[in-house]
Amino acid sequence: MLYETIGRKDSEWAGKTARDVRAVGEQSGSVLIVPVGSVEQHGDHLPVVTDTLLVEAMVDAAVDRLDETPVLVTPPVWSGFSPHHLTFGGTLSLEFAHLRATLEDIAHTGIENGFDAVLFVNGHGGNGPLIDAVVSTVGTETDAEVLGTTYFRLAADATEEIRQSGTGGMAHGGEFETSLMLAIRPDLVGDPTVRDAEPMDEHYRWAGQDLLDGGPVSVYRPFDAYSGSGAIGAPEQASAETGQRLRSAIGDELAALLVAIHEHNA
Repeated sequence: MLYETIGRKDSEWAGKTARDVRAVGEQSGSVLIVPVGSVEQHGDHLPVVTDTLLVEAMVDAAVDRLDETPVLVTPPVWSGFSPHHLTFGGTLSLEFAHLRATLEDIAHTGIENGFDAVLFVNGHGGNGPLIDAVVSTVGTETDAEVLGTTYFRLAADATEEIRQSGTGGMAHGGEFETSLMLAIRPDLVGDPTVRDAEPMDEHYRWAGQDLLDGGPVSVYRPFDAYSGSGAIGAPEQASAETGQRLRSAIGDELAALLVAIHEHNA
């Protein structure tokens, strides 16, 4: 439970006193990190908290690689923009405008503690356009540098080398997310007999086919138009070893980004 774990890492905003938070924010080149996830269905083999759990784990991996870089990580924003998953149940979704306003408020009030930059780290594909919008709206209203990234696109080249499945295998609840969950929380992953997923079948070849292949065309469809189980891809090809390699590659890349942000704003 949160009350048992909060404050165990020195990088956690929530476990510090207000004075301690300001002391980090007032350091030169300080970076505030806001992980943004979702609570939504991930088929019959992954928990609904997958996106939030994974984005927090990727941020943690990156921060562990830092030395003296002044960063703090807010508690994850656990509810995302997920209306396309509602038909399967299990999903808690915010309206686009509500989530945008929430992230804007978090950024503005966080920056007031002296931070020179804020980085939104996104863990859910449906949040991507919203994060881009918040980077612009907050960026025009503050002197701090505002950035956003989606973690699973940060180490795309390394992921292509690590993956076992072809294009489409790392879609929703597929090899990518299942492997990471097997590496981080295997107790929450269903056994192979319940890893039922379907290949990606999008009518427009220009639209996204995979987590690493977003495509130049956006199209809205409820998720049951793609899958009867709620999962897409090749979770049967997932492994903890693949997940560990993916987390390491993403941690390296995200850490490098954080150092670059710190150095640019110092």
